[in-house]
Amino acid sequence: MTISIKWADKTLAKFGKQIERLNTEFPVVLPRIVNQVGNRAKTQVIRNLTKQTGLPRKTIVSAVEVSAAGGKKLSYDMVTRGGNIRLKYLNPKETPDGVVAKPFGKTTTYPGAFLKGGAFPDRKAVDKFGGHAFYRLNKSGTKITYARSGVRIPVEMTTGATAAAFEKTASELLQPRVMAAIDKLLK
Repeated sequence: MTISIKWADKTLAKFGKQIERLNTEFPVVLPRIVNQVGNRAKTQVIRNLTKQTGLPRKTIVSAVEVSAAGGKKLSYDMVTRGGNIRLKYLNPKETPDGVVAKPFGKTTTYPGAFLKGGAFPDRKAVDKFGGHAFYRLNKSGTKITYARSGVRIPVEMTTGATAAAFEKTASELLQPRVMAAIDKLLK
């Protein structure tokens, strides 16, 4: 999924020649501006994505990869991959009713899910589980599957408060900075 700023379409039509001249005469200026604004937007995306998904900040930081502007490339790309996040990454706790975790920042119970083995109340952590929560697929418990949260980082990154924060930060900062560079350097 891609988030792009529509500012470029309108501004390039109006100031295209000046931007082209700025990029030709001062080739490091525009990539530097794009990267500065991109880094600020990335900070807002990570902050909002952490709240929106309920995942720890460390997990979000490692999930969001950046491809910065440079040379002839005048785009700042934030890319993330992944599917349905496992409960392990949402600080799960086992209760008699199932596993409790906080996807999307809301406490949710997953009935029938488990983290430990044995009978209540003497359940013990199982080393092979590695902190993951599971569901049984059959009565004997010989077939199990990971318990998943429904949180998908790429989807969350392009919706809600995270997308709004990116758009707001980028649109407020990019145009004034480019216009200031044009005014200062192309007298």
